[in-house]
Amino acid sequence: MKIVILDGYTANPGDLSWKCLEELGELEVYDRTLPQQIPERIRDAHMVLTNDYSLSKRELAGAGNLEYIGVLATGYNGIDLAYTSSRDICVTNVPSYSTHSVAQHTFALILEATNHAGEFSRRVHSGQWVASEDPTFYISSPLSELHDKTLGIIGYGSIGSRVARIARAFGMHIKAHHPRRTGRTLEDGGEYVSLQSLCSSSDIISLHAPLNASSTGIIGKEELKAMRAHTILINTSRGALIDEQALHDALSENSIACACLDVLAEEPMRKDHPLLAMHNCIITPHVAWAPVEARRRLIQIACDNIRNYLNGTPVNVVT
Repeated sequence: MKIVILDGYTANPGDLSWKCLEELGELEVYDRTLPQQIPERIRDAHMVLTNDYSLSKRELAGAGNLEYIGVLATGYNGIDLAYTSSRDICVTNVPSYSTHSVAQHTFALILEATNHAGEFSRRVHSGQWVASEDPTFYISSPLSELHDKTLGIIGYGSIGSRVARIARAFGMHIKAHHPRRTGRTLEDGGEYVSLQSLCSSSDIISLHAPLNASSTGIIGKEELKAMRAHTILINTSRGALIDEQALHDALSENSIACACLDVLAEEPMRKDHPLLAMHNCIITPHVAWAPVEARRRLIQIACDNIRNYLNGTPVNVVT
């Protein structure tokens, strides 16, 4: 049983072990793979694992032994499921491994947008505090309490509900949006509201929805227009949930206060991406999922997925 990992560096840059996979078969790990190298590298593989590569008929057709694809992530948009289904290739993903990590990063962004700890530290190190005429009240950016603010969550799954739990510890009120649940009450307090209502009534909006045909561009010109001038928009889910041109326009016009993004529609972003020039846009390089604990969990679940498949009881199968 030959197992090939196409982009191992993403999940394990050297600080973790592949031992559990080595115990399951002949393991071949590539840190990185160019798209044109994929067909040759998987030609005789029985199982292929990848974090972020697109695998379609073009890449898979020559892999005659292939019976299993394991996505080392939750999202599996890059896998041609119609083709894998036609060949009875089992495709699995790794759900919920990064729930705590993404929720934590969401609040790291929220706190940076409201408390500006990083910005204040940079100003102190550059000498601006000691040179200030009012060193006992050196406030270069306005501070804001989270207590009594409303957090709107789009996508109330494992991560969204975890974010809500943290928010309640800060004394925040929760609203959530799901297209088929408007008017229902959240089990742990709060309510489901329409998208327009969430946008117009939330102080902070955080995206945790999967990317699909109905959610692509869910935050566009009209939704941004409904937000208020002090609204903070957070995205640690999928970049394409936001119309980035509409977001740029809203930030340019100061019609919302700030956007904090860990994901973008194209990654890495272009060097001339217009959001790079926006002072009111915080961007991190898609790292919310990446703490060592989350990546260790990811590898372990990927191993368990293969074990279950080999035992005839596949889990986390995507269709």
